[in-house]
Amino acid sequence: MADTGTVKSQDTPFEGGPMDGRVLPVLVGPTGNPPKTYRIPVPDAAGGPPTVLVYRRVPRGHSKRLGLPQGWKYAFDPEGRRGGGPKWPWSKPPGRQAG
Repeated sequence: MADTGTVKSQDTPFEGGPMDGRVLPVLVGPTGNPPKTYRIPVPDAAGGPPTVLVYRRVPRGHSKRLGLPQGWKYAFDPEGRRGGGPKWPWSKPPGRQAG
């Protein structure tokens, strides 16, 4: 098996929800960015299905000259809706019915 080297991670802050104020190491992808959504399963005390906390990646700040993101943080998404995916021009916005 080939050695893949070290796995890169980035300390990323969390805002809102139960993880507010915490900083966790998050694995980064080949582009050097953390994933767009971060899901944290929280086990149920009664033994039921786990609750999933959803956090969305947002820019931490922008550079003055070019307006590029200078880092990332995660913001709590209380609805936990499915997001992401390509935005095709022919796609209908979520919530609209055909017909």
